[in-house]
Amino acid sequence: MLSRRGWVVLVAALLGAAVTARLGVWQLDRAAYKRQLQSAIDVQAERPVLGNAELDGAELHRRVVLLGTWVADHTVWLDNRPMDGRVGFFVVTPLRLAGRSDAILVQRGWAPRHSVDRQLLPPLTAPAGEVKVIGRLAASPSRLYELGEGSTGAIRQNLDPAAFGAEAGLKLLPLTVVQTDASTEDGLLRHWPAPELGLHKHYGYAFQWFALCALILVLYVWFQLVRPRLRKQQS
Repeated sequence: MLSRRGWVVLVAALLGAAVTARLGVWQLDRAAYKRQLQSAIDVQAERPVLGNAELDGAELHRRVVLLGTWVADHTVWLDNRPMDGRVGFFVVTPLRLAGRSDAILVQRGWAPRHSVDRQLLPPLTAPAGEVKVIGRLAASPSRLYELGEGSTGAIRQNLDPAAFGAEAGLKLLPLTVVQTDASTEDGLLRHWPAPELGLHKHYGYAFQWFALCALILVLYVWFQLVRPRLRKQQS
């Protein structure tokens, strides 16, 4: 017959094991959702390429070939963006779409930061006239933590497309384009990493929660059942 303390320990152990096991299952559910999302991304990437006329209502990760003119005066350099292990800028320029009244932000590539003067930007070519941009549709550029209400000017920490569109006087589409063509004429790197959904992270967390669940049960069995019996046998 368990004492009052024994019941408290038993309930605590069962509760701890139940909570950690549920958290482990939740992480596996998250991993399953991410696997489905990755499958959807792969399917989108294999669908036909979109042009200017098909952008309305287009889904993320679709491949595009767009025609338009660069709005070079409103190029933004997003700071503290690494690529290939180096720190620099993501260069974002609006593209005024041919045959349409709107524009779309293009994440054109990566440029290095000056080693001494971080305000000194590398030269960037933006040909006048109509250009062709090859890429894939993506959400807004990833946001980094920043103090204050956000920066303005050419060098910024983050970019809010809606606010930037109002600032630049442009009607921007809600999506952006990650430029992927192999051209090096503008001097930008485009070694974009594949979309990372964090599957391994969820599996790792699940393993930790299940391991903690097992540890709670093992400790309860050892200290509440096995160890007292061994002491009785020794006495």
